[in-house]
Amino acid sequence: MLKSELDIIRLIQKDEWMMELLKAVKSLDLPDSWICAGFIRSKVWDTLHGFEARTTLPDIDVIYYDDQNICEEEEKKIEGRLKDLIPNIPWSVKNEARMHIRNSVAAYTSSVDAIAKFPETATALGIKMDSHDNLILSAPHGIQDVINLEVKPTPYFAANEKRTEVYEDRVTKKNWELIWSKLKVHHIKK
Repeated sequence: MLKSELDIIRLIQKDEWMMELLKAVKSLDLPDSWICAGFIRSKVWDTLHGFEARTTLPDIDVIYYDDQNICEEEEKKIEGRLKDLIPNIPWSVKNEARMHIRNSVAAYTSSVDAIAKFPETATALGIKMDSHDNLILSAPHGIQDVINLEVKPTPYFAANEKRTEVYEDRVTKKNWELIWSKLKVHHIKK
């Protein structure tokens, strides 16, 4: 059973496919880089639902933080490098030093700051390999919601009416309960 951050790290360490992707991202030596969101969340939810096969991910979210080069074309080059390393993966690379412009919010101070401001607590997760190939998990809002199969807005999204609407639209469109039937989605009361 999954009860701690270490349990999630061990779960990922046992998954050869996930480790291969983490090694590919590490090999690029991007500043403050993580694979995040559904990559981790879906693995946890699949495990807690007893799924034998991996749920297909629409993308593999790779983030990094480089305030010296916020050119979107650089992100596309990095995606290309990842596709060269491991083809047939739907890589999605974003420089969090640029994303505040796209999201019309205050600048993020790091990748972990950006992860903390993802829409759902269960998705506000990142994982990376350190220089010794150890896995590091970032869970700014903890892991309780993801391991308890609860979908809640992060405080950042719950505190703002416009972001609240984004959260509600997102959980409706994602409709995760169709895949993971044990989920409990929390809606923000208006």
